[in-house]
Amino acid sequence: MELLFLGILVLLMIIALLSGFPVAFSLPGSSIIAIGLAALAGWVFADNPDAYFHEGGPVQWLSAGVTNFRSLYWNVERDTLIAIPLFIFMGIMLQRSKVAEDLLVTMAQLFGSVPGGLGISVVLVGALLAATTGIVGATVIAMGMISLPAMLRNKYSHSLATGTICASGTLGQIIPPSIVLIILADQLSNAADQASAMRKAAYREITGEFSMPSVLDITSASAGDMFMGAFIPGILLVALYLLYILITALVTPKSAPPIGYSGAYDRQFLAKVLMSLLPPLTLIFVVLGSILMGVATVNQAGAVGAVGAMLMAGYRLHHRDERRYWPAFIAIVAIIILGFIVANFDLNIKNMRSDEDRLGVALGVIAVAALLVAVSWSGWRVFKNGTTLHEVMGETAKTTSMVFIILIGAAMLTSAFRAFGGEELVKDMLTSLPGGFWMQFFVVMLVIFVLGFFLDFIEICFIVVPIIAPVAIHLGLDPLWFALLIALNLQTSFLTPPFGFSLFYLKASAPTLELSTIYRGIVPFIIIQLVVLAILIGFPEVALWLPGLME
Repeated sequence: MELLFLGILVLLMIIALLSGFPVAFSLPGSSIIAIGLAALAGWVFADNPDAYFHEGGPVQWLSAGVTNFRSLYWNVERDTLIAIPLFIFMGIMLQRSKVAEDLLVTMAQLFGSVPGGLGISVVLVGALLAATTGIVGATVIAMGMISLPAMLRNKYSHSLATGTICASGTLGQIIPPSIVLIILADQLSNAADQASAMRKAAYREITGEFSMPSVLDITSASAGDMFMGAFIPGILLVALYLLYILITALVTPKSAPPIGYSGAYDRQFLAKVLMSLLPPLTLIFVVLGSILMGVATVNQAGAVGAVGAMLMAGYRLHHRDERRYWPAFIAIVAIIILGFIVANFDLNIKNMRSDEDRLGVALGVIAVAALLVAVSWSGWRVFKNGTTLHEVMGETAKTTSMVFIILIGAAMLTSAFRAFGGEELVKDMLTSLPGGFWMQFFVVMLVIFVLGFFLDFIEICFIVVPIIAPVAIHLGLDPLWFALLIALNLQTSFLTPPFGFSLFYLKASAPTLELSTIYRGIVPFIIIQLVVLAILIGFPEVALWLPGLME
């Protein structure tokens, strides 16, 4: 009977999602109804509300979702999800302040004279935006509105132009600091804990010993490890995109003709290039470099990114030339001074013993005050510029709220799934497959790929990963490697017709485009992504080399 109610749970969820009912309410609603029906059937037919549950009873499983959420995500040590609103704010601020638009226009002017140069610039800007925003929809729509008219006006092949934009926009799925990687790191941490418990139970059942050797235990991967692991696959993907566009432009010049720059390549143009490229590149280096070098946690780096985006928006939205860059200049000077102070003074206030210690603390206070003035000044400029700050804060709040509401609903769905023995069913199904490990692995990745046609990546991360990941990790998959494969898999599903979300983001920004044109253009990029996925499967060291090097 447990399987009957497990089927009812899945059916209710599918019906709710296909009917367009909000995901945040579909997940807990399906769980509550399924558990309630099981309890009612047990009370009517077996005189015991607990009769049709795998273990426990309805009260236990109804409260388990919220209890698990509270214990897992309100723990002070489990603070990875704090980085999500910070990176969302950073991305939306760069988008609304037109820093991304300046970057795209400048790169197009810089590479336009090269065969396929405009397409190359779109890929490079997509990679840079991925490393600063990590938001797929916003990137695709922005590049569709800015670069697509320019590409079509300069007689680019429609399919090549649309394919390049869609593929470049999805780089935010795999290139850090991807929100997908942050969510996966959190979900895989919980899955690794469950897999470790499963492995200990199996070891105790086989050997009769309660203590399992530490060499057999399972350790999770942090968000920092995810970022380091995704770095090389992301660069490889960008390189193959560029190679494909360059070869296409050389073989069929009419599909991607070079575009001459009407202006002069003089000092003024060089200054424009530097002012468009250096701030985003510096922000990327500071955010990712601080994580990769172990200087800052993901949360701290996210805060730095949010502050950096505010400073950049402060001078980009300020239309007067005088004192335009003063807040950014003050912030840079303050940060340099803080770095010098940290390196040369002991800033432990409780252990101040000499005048030198007091001087260091005083200088630190002054530098921090100057930095706060610079950030506040930039924030005031953004606030005065129409409704930019209001819109950015609103979008950040809505996106973050959506993530956490779905997270609570997914926690309840996972509890209901386990209540009816779904976890054991998945484990038995995978272990009974012919072909051993690789068949199990193929089935898991295929399920995630197919679900990517219908569900957003957030929903897959919160619904599917908690169900599949504990079993997959228990069967031998490395958590870091598995997470990166999921991220790359989800990126591919974003592009795959007929339901790829990236395709519809581009269609929304360019309504006159035919979907068939977009479908034709995206095929070569899907093949490239599958090649990178195959490389990552065949050579796990591609993903594991950099995290291992940093240990």
